[in-house]
Amino acid sequence: MSADVFRFKHFVISQQGAAMKVGTDGVLVGAWASAGDICRRILDVGTGTGVIALMAAQRWPEATVTGIESDTDAAECARRNAAASQWSDRIEIVHDAVQNYFPEERFDLIVSNPPYYDVSLPCPDSARSNARHTHTLTFAELCVAARRLLLPDGRFAVIVPSESVRAFVAAGDMHLVRRCDVKTTPTKPPKRTMLEFSTRFSGAAQCDTLVIGDGSGGYDDRYKALVGDFYLDF
Repeated sequence: MSADVFRFKHFVISQQGAAMKVGTDGVLVGAWASAGDICRRILDVGTGTGVIALMAAQRWPEATVTGIESDTDAAECARRNAAASQWSDRIEIVHDAVQNYFPEERFDLIVSNPPYYDVSLPCPDSARSNARHTHTLTFAELCVAARRLLLPDGRFAVIVPSESVRAFVAAGDMHLVRRCDVKTTPTKPPKRTMLEFSTRFSGAAQCDTLVIGDGSGGYDDRYKALVGDFYLDF
């Protein structure tokens, strides 16, 4: 299969035109994000190839899913992938910046694998740079948009580098509900952290750690259970 195509169990992602390809971060947060008993509307901010939007459509069969993407080529890539899926009637791709997005209805769940490099030098490829660096969508701008677009009982889930957790939490004014630190192996420090927020306080956040590799060349059982509905190999 072409390197521009990534096959999951129930859908296929063509990556042609997308600056950022399918990666572990997006799949992790797409599988980890949670919603309340009723989840009718889901928003994927910075949808890229559309992978999180497609995962959301698979996980919540009754929900409509919107993927918003500011890059023209990536938005078209996501549209093609959504149209080719079995959930094409429930997925909409919007070409716009989330800062400018004012839909008629708000969302039960917002998920994002956002740009997060705010101090490193931008890469020469402008589309890839925009997808990776916060100069087009800062943490504060994302948090403000998420709060504006979220229903009162909704949830907002993101994945960020572990060293950026404090900055991301400080950038918004929502309550942290869940935190999951992600390690590549049991002996290494966390590399990524998934965070889930609510506009309503519900007590202390639930904290957890997820390990991807088992340290001997295989995958940890909890990681396989989390992504098992999506990756072909699990």
